[in-house]
Amino acid sequence: MKQEAPLILNARQRQMLDLISRQGEARIADLREAFQVTEMTIRRDLEKLEEAGSVRRTFGGAIFVGQDVALKERTGLSMEEKARIGRKAASMIRPGESVFLDGGTTTLQVARFLPAGMKATVVTNALNVAAELAAKQIPTIMTGGTLLEATHSLVGPIAVQSLSGMAFDRAFLGATGVNAEHGFSNSNLYEAEIKQLAIRQAAEAAIVLDHSKFGAKVLMSFAPLSGVSRLVTDKLPDDALLQACKESNVQVDVAD
Repeated sequence: MKQEAPLILNARQRQMLDLISRQGEARIADLREAFQVTEMTIRRDLEKLEEAGSVRRTFGGAIFVGQDVALKERTGLSMEEKARIGRKAASMIRPGESVFLDGGTTTLQVARFLPAGMKATVVTNALNVAAELAAKQIPTIMTGGTLLEATHSLVGPIAVQSLSGMAFDRAFLGATGVNAEHGFSNSNLYEAEIKQLAIRQAAEAAIVLDHSKFGAKVLMSFAPLSGVSRLVTDKLPDDALLQACKESNVQVDVAD
């Protein structure tokens, strides 16, 4: 039987999906103003996002349904910012350390900025991160687990069992959102479980995310602000979130 080709989103639709995933919902009027296109165009875009299974249209707008935004759809978003964050985070890793990198477009940038042949041991549950590290001849350990096609990550009981016996000097983790009340959050329960475990196993846990995630709250909180040591990002959060980070002893590192 012939398989249906996956839906391809254009740049505006990817940006719209990113906005709705961060806010949880959006009104057509607000989207029309944000993207400077006609209401009919917005409605067609939302229809396509609904066909992709990412949003559900409502009267006058759409809501995010909690499904992972596929890695291929997130890859083009905020790439300059993510590259700067990746470079900053990679500079914190020292030879001889054991490091965990989870799946995501920003953690992939961390791997890309590690120097080839670096004598550090990196553990990951992400296929694309492992491939990047292998190409650089950096010692790499992969967890087992069940593959999430949307993010190329391995999750589930086998991944948990694999990580439970390890200890890390550092862990770098992505997040879908951060705010003072909900902490660091992710839209997938299984990925959140891996993040929680990696934080427990690491001497220092850092979250790598760009400023578009500030204030966002999605399905599963995997750590309060006080649960991690660092936030590596591309610009300072607003005063309220920055103050909450300071009160929680989270060091905010802004990439140049």
